[in-house]
Amino acid sequence: MATEDKTLPPPNVITRFLTLIRFSHTVFALPFALGALLVAANGRPTLRTLFLVLACMILARTAAMLFNRLSDWSLDQQNPRTANRHRLVKKSTAWALLAISALGFLATSAAINRATALLAPLALLIIFTYSLTKRFTSATHFFLGFALAIAPAGAWIAQTGHLEFPPLVLGAGVICWVAGFDLIYATQDVDFDRQTGLRSLVVKLGIAQSLRLAQWLHFLTFLALIAFGFTAKLGTIYYAAMPLVAAALFFEHRSARKLDLAGINRAFFQSNAFVSAIFLAAVAVDRWL
Repeated sequence: MATEDKTLPPPNVITRFLTLIRFSHTVFALPFALGALLVAANGRPTLRTLFLVLACMILARTAAMLFNRLSDWSLDQQNPRTANRHRLVKKSTAWALLAISALGFLATSAAINRATALLAPLALLIIFTYSLTKRFTSATHFFLGFALAIAPAGAWIAQTGHLEFPPLVLGAGVICWVAGFDLIYATQDVDFDRQTGLRSLVVKLGIAQSLRLAQWLHFLTFLALIAFGFTAKLGTIYYAAMPLVAAALFFEHRSARKLDLAGINRAFFQSNAFVSAIFLAAVAVDRWL
């Protein structure tokens, strides 16, 4: 997590690359994409579609993270929390890997169906734009949420060839969820962002009001997950798992109130990974039983 950037880079080149792109954070958006895919396919997507959706998710996120690292290359060196990030890989290597992952995403999307082929460039544009938003808007947290909300919509389109109401409801929940936990995470950089002129709602509103806003956003997330169950015609098993989601979100905010680095990291990773995992498990069991 955040403390990793303050340590010496791992000696293994693959480990350095995975650390650079925070590969472990794939567990955030991926379960929502897979959940949407399971609902759209009534629990039984083909192995081909499942593999292509997984590949698209990994490639798109890798490209997005590499673009983020490259666009913030000089800023990261100034921030004590990320000062060693540029040492993980060479800048030229990062550019090459960005090209490979972006082209791989476009090719894989084209292999699914015509709709995903046409929408893939737009998806890349959106996820790349997020990395630049701190330079011109305080709503950067919602841009990140919108970028991750593409995942369930894209998975639905991969299965059906078109977009329907349930993934839009789920996408709204993802936007609120991501914006909420990104507000919590952004409290670590509030002083640095003020000094460098970068924008965020934490800079604009202050830490206390930002944490309250995050609570409201996660309340809306919970409502959106309930609404997704209705629109997707999910059953009792799905709703029975929702108190676990609520408990994880409550734990996240309880940890964030301490405003210590360990608490923020715990809130950011453990709680949110649990939320997405419970969502996927609930959808899977509901659809398979």
